[in-house]
Amino acid sequence: MASTAVKQQYDVVIVGGAVNGSATAYFLANNPDFTGSVLVIERDWTYAQSATALSSSSIRQQFSNPINIQISRFGAEFVRAFPETMEVNGDKPDLAFRENGYLFLADQRGFEVLERLHGTQVENGADVVMLDPEQLVERFPWVNPDSLAGASFGRTGEGWFDSYGMLNGFRKKARSMGIEYIENEVVEVLRSGDLITGVRLASGERIGCGMLVNTAGTRGPKVARMAGLDIPVEARRRSLFVFDCHTPLPGVVPLTIDPTGVFFRPEGHLYLGGTYPKVDPEVDVNDFDVLHDEFEEEVWPILAERVPAFEAIKVVNSWAGHYDFCVLDHNAIVGPHNEVRNFLFCNGFSGHGLQQAPAIGRGLSELITYGGYRSLDLSALSYERVVENRPFLEDSVI
Repeated sequence: MASTAVKQQYDVVIVGGAVNGSATAYFLANNPDFTGSVLVIERDWTYAQSATALSSSSIRQQFSNPINIQISRFGAEFVRAFPETMEVNGDKPDLAFRENGYLFLADQRGFEVLERLHGTQVENGADVVMLDPEQLVERFPWVNPDSLAGASFGRTGEGWFDSYGMLNGFRKKARSMGIEYIENEVVEVLRSGDLITGVRLASGERIGCGMLVNTAGTRGPKVARMAGLDIPVEARRRSLFVFDCHTPLPGVVPLTIDPTGVFFRPEGHLYLGGTYPKVDPEVDVNDFDVLHDEFEEEVWPILAERVPAFEAIKVVNSWAGHYDFCVLDHNAIVGPHNEVRNFLFCNGFSGHGLQQAPAIGRGLSELITYGGYRSLDLSALSYERVVENRPFLEDSVI
């Protein structure tokens, strides 16, 4: 049943209360320079179909753009400190950060790319090392090095954690600090000229706002269209498979990405895997059907070839989630519209939304409070690049 807002006017209305919406709400509440009112509108408090809940819950620093590296470095620090930062009444939400790293395997062409990116990553503080085939097998003896020229391995600051725990931690902390949440759905964005004046909800309520933040995930393009705006973002399906292996892999196992795009990581005593689909059409935001043939035809053959122990595996669980996929350049769109300045985008994360949420939430809170960024300069992710058709390209996309 829909819940109703306490007031009819708020300084900030956040549309979408999953991890990026809740991170933005938390950073606003935590900033003593922000004294306004905030309403977070979330259509489904179970978050069962949110990208946050259905993601592979990982974080890496192996990007090609300095700002993406710096965003993830802050994210890793934030995840480590999360229990203390998000403590509410003695409850410290531990995200169980498995800092096992990312292992990018590469053929000769891919290795040349990894070597080119390595300098940028190290210059920006990422703890990444290059491995030749001999060093790779010495450190990870379960890898079949055939056709590989080497690998790039993140020793610290990379791994995976409890995504739902991060969402709930941000949300609970924000609410404890006075942020109002309601379960309702925005059905209309009210605009007068170049100004957003409010929203109308499925319950019939009309809520006025000084600033609107679009953190609606795959429904972000719909929210933008309600305001007469447009973003190049589509819902793209990602099927994930949990499998058991008859012979567990020894030692530390990173999140490992084959040159084909097939990846896997440990999931407790099991393993989680999937692939970057070769055919990747837009899907309906309500379509969560798992593509089981994808595992049989694309994932398992590569896993069995790259990791001989994976010749004998059994799928025990699977689900599908969505990327809010930025078709321009696979990077998020963050910040104000170029004309409707009180409409802030936080969309198109293309699979990076969870790991980038702490830095993006902090950045949006600074924009709202000060009119500009104070910590990391996120202007490279601005909407202006969409208007100018100027992609902010990332070489390290998975």
